[in-house]
Order: sequence, then structure tokens, then C-alpha cells
Amino acid sequence: MLSPAHRLTDAESFRAAVRRGNRSGSRTLVVHLVPGTTPGPARVGFVVSRAVGNAVIRNRVKRRLRHLAREHVSSLPGSAVLVVRALPAAALASYEELGGDLERCLDRALS
Repeated sequence: MLSPAHRLTDAESFRAAVRRGNRSGSRTLVVHLVPGTTPGPARVGFVVSRAVGNAVIRNRVKRRLRHLAREHVSSLPGSAVLVVRALPAAALASYEELGGDLERCLDRALS
């Protein structure tokens, strides 16, 4: 679970990250990253729409993504804002596949 300091909760930050962030995508997800320049914790938010599946599937995908993002939050620069948007293919993806896609997308967004 992400600590409260690392959670992205306000709608304006989500909008700003999606509009201005570096975008990188894969078959299962899309990552929007706004590198932070000020000191402070990096924040992570998730978007899992109804297109992914019913409530049980959406919550499973969110739990997996939260756990995977927790491993990467310490490597994000400064007060970076990261938004991870799950695509419908994420419903059928394994934990390992989601982890690999998240890692590849983060590497591309950071470079």
C-alpha cells in the first residue's frame, strides 16, 4: 500500500499530469509523468475505468498497480507526479506482465 504522502488525490493534479506529463504506453497501461523540481515526496495516482472490467476486476488491477508502484516511488525524481492509466488488456494481464510494462514505461518516461 502507498503511504498517504505518496497518494495523488486531487483532480487538478491528475489533469495536469495527463496534459503536461511525459507519456509512455504499453499494451496494458499508459504512464504520465511530470518530473518534480521541488523537494517533497513523489505522488502516484491511478485511473482504472469501467472499460477494464467489472468492479472486482478493476479493484484487482488497482491493487496490483499500487503494489508495483510502491516499489518504484523511491526512484522518482523530487516531487514527481505519476499517473498510471490501466487499459482494458490489464484485466487479463498477469502480475509479472503488469510489473514489466510499468517498469518499461517508467524508464521511457524518465528519459
